[in-house]
Amino acid sequence: MPDPLRVGMVGAGKISGAYLDTLARLDRVRLTAVADLDAHRARVAAERAPGPVAVTGSVAELVIRDDVDAVLNLTTPGEHAKVALAALAAGKHVYGEKPLAADREEAAGVLTTARAAGLRVACAPDTVLGTAVQSARAAVDDGLIGTPVAATAFMTTAGHERWHPDPEFYYRPGGGPLLDMGPYYLSALVHLLGPVVRVTGAASRPRAAREIGSGPRAGQRFAVEVATHVTGVLEHEGGALTTLVMSFDVHAARLPRIEVHGTAGSLSVPDPNGFNGLVEIHRARDEWRPLPVRAGYRDSGRGTGLADLADALTNGRPHRASAELAAHVLDVMLTLLDAAGRRTSLPVGSTCERPEPVPLR
Repeated sequence: MPDPLRVGMVGAGKISGAYLDTLARLDRVRLTAVADLDAHRARVAAERAPGPVAVTGSVAELVIRDDVDAVLNLTTPGEHAKVALAALAAGKHVYGEKPLAADREEAAGVLTTARAAGLRVACAPDTVLGTAVQSARAAVDDGLIGTPVAATAFMTTAGHERWHPDPEFYYRPGGGPLLDMGPYYLSALVHLLGPVVRVTGAASRPRAAREIGSGPRAGQRFAVEVATHVTGVLEHEGGALTTLVMSFDVHAARLPRIEVHGTAGSLSVPDPNGFNGLVEIHRARDEWRPLPVRAGYRDSGRGTGLADLADALTNGRPHRASAELAAHVLDVMLTLLDAAGRRTSLPVGSTCERPEPVPLR
């Protein structure tokens, strides 16, 4: 077996726990160093990992370590591109949390730098590599629902201020339901139906202020600066049309997460914010019935994309949680918001290769 990919983790906040749980059981990946602005958090994260893990004082120190092959970037979204560029400058591969960058220009800079250096950049979400989305994709690719003609994708909630003690960042520029949760849904849709070529959008901000519902600041009000209900139609390269709704303004709903409808049937796809779940199919003159697990990484979790990256490096193949996919998803979201603001439809300026499917493993 080849040597494991040695990973330095930047950022030891809440999401790091899920990554640490997964990395601890991956043979192809080994955590070797951690950096965080909070030294105590970095030490706690290092102690959770099997084997010795160094705690460094800064990103600059971590990226130049000889025992780091790739940097796991779990910083806040505004820092994603900065940390990625520092890692690439030090000759390290990068795997980052979503989004790839704050805007199109930063994303393009990361891609250009990586290509020039001959390095890999991967980006969450890797939930799409799990058995749910991959089994649904296998059904689409095998023609079980005929030619895809339409899809629906719904993410609705009453708002994160109900449970998050410091929710303001969800309601400031760079936040909102689309940029927060859209990467999961759009990445899944690209795996299922291919890249998006055009979008039509509408958006609203029904409330100018919201109230924190939990924690020591409960009852405090804060301003809402972004659209909190975004809806759109996405035209995929193959012709299928997706109706998308992303909302922080729905108190209760019985909407599906994702459905794909074809000329011969329909698929029900579970929450793309998870790796597993039941995929169901409905054919003409039939009933809804579950599909067996047919593809994807079994028992996966956040960090599976790093294992896929490690395998891709060993075998000289493209990695599936690609920065090109992440950059396209970011472009689709920003174009949808532009279209909503202008009350029109707009072409999407970028595209990407549909990632290779994941065999059952």
